[in-house]
Amino acid sequence: MCFFLYICIMIDGNRPYKIVYCTPALYMAGGVERVLTLKANYFAEHFGYDITIILTEGKGKPLFYSLSDKVKVINLDINFEELWTCSFFKKIIIYLRKQRLFKKSLTTELMRIRPDITISLLRREINFITSVKDGSKKVGELHINRKNYRNFEESRSNIFKLLFSKLWMYSLINKLKKLERLVVLTDYDKLAWKELDNVVTIPNPLSFSPSRMSPQTEKRVIAVGRYCHEKGYDFLLSAWAKVQAECTDWQLVIFGDGNRTEYEQQIDRLNIDRMRCKLNARTSDVHSEYVHSSLAVCSSRFEGFGLVIVEAMACGLPVVSFDCPWGPRSIIDNGNDGVLVENGNVDELATIMVKLMTNPEIRIEMANRAAQNVRRYEIDQIAMLWKSLFDNL
Repeated sequence: MCFFLYICIMIDGNRPYKIVYCTPALYMAGGVERVLTLKANYFAEHFGYDITIILTEGKGKPLFYSLSDKVKVINLDINFEELWTCSFFKKIIIYLRKQRLFKKSLTTELMRIRPDITISLLRREINFITSVKDGSKKVGELHINRKNYRNFEESRSNIFKLLFSKLWMYSLINKLKKLERLVVLTDYDKLAWKELDNVVTIPNPLSFSPSRMSPQTEKRVIAVGRYCHEKGYDFLLSAWAKVQAECTDWQLVIFGDGNRTEYEQQIDRLNIDRMRCKLNARTSDVHSEYVHSSLAVCSSRFEGFGLVIVEAMACGLPVVSFDCPWGPRSIIDNGNDGVLVENGNVDELATIMVKLMTNPEIRIEMANRAAQNVRRYEIDQIAMLWKSLFDNL
């Protein structure tokens, strides 16, 4: 099958596409990194595309996710991460210097590679990528919804920040108009970019094909994602404080990167039983953790897509999720293969969790439908959407 696809591509376009991805780093265990690695591997191995990923950070650090030998990686070693430790004024000076170096270095590489398509993940290169005369079609790929892009929603209480955010968005819109396509993850987010007529929707692919499914026998609830404000673990722990009184034989486990101190303190304040609530570091075998659970929860304040929702469903878990912007409602068929809860409503979250935890028949029916419905996100199907986009640029 793979050989047949390769031959078809060769006949259709004379040669496979040469594609460059621009992204900061691949040494972290994030959803963007996982999806990019998955797509790059698939395009190179199955379609025969010539894939290069150009990075700015993490030179010398090992990649977290495995890359095919057919995928090339170039690290420009700009090190924007150095800005994290600088004072405000020093940060401005160093940023401008590094941005000039980045533009020069990336332009040099693109002129050397001469790709057919250059894909920006809308980081610092979006400021100049459409002006690079390398002959490639420029595509943007956004992994967060517009409302929460750069977190400018938080600027509304400060008039100066609000003004800056509006000017920044105006400038961004003008840059995005110059792209051949802007790819977003949900139709809801597509509607948010009303100023643009080049927006298309392609969801993220499922990151693995489960070899096992949850038998729905272990009384364990799972949540996966980094420890940060966005993921809403403060909401989840508040809900769990209510749940633990009614479901005394169930356990909550969370897996993710980041500082857990704030949430450990919340556990103590809420008198949550530490034997039944575990805050774990990230795991390299998330599939096994899903399989050994019977329910998944997404308590995020917002989600560009919700890759963990798709993963959990693929392993035979129904997911209870806040109906946050915008990913979950694009994935979950409410009441059929999972449940959507009013965003931020801790009481409702706790109530629905208890309902599914104490009603195995309902939970198992949802789990079976979840595993079936999520197949639309398998990599074979998502990759063909990308191929169609590339063919029509």
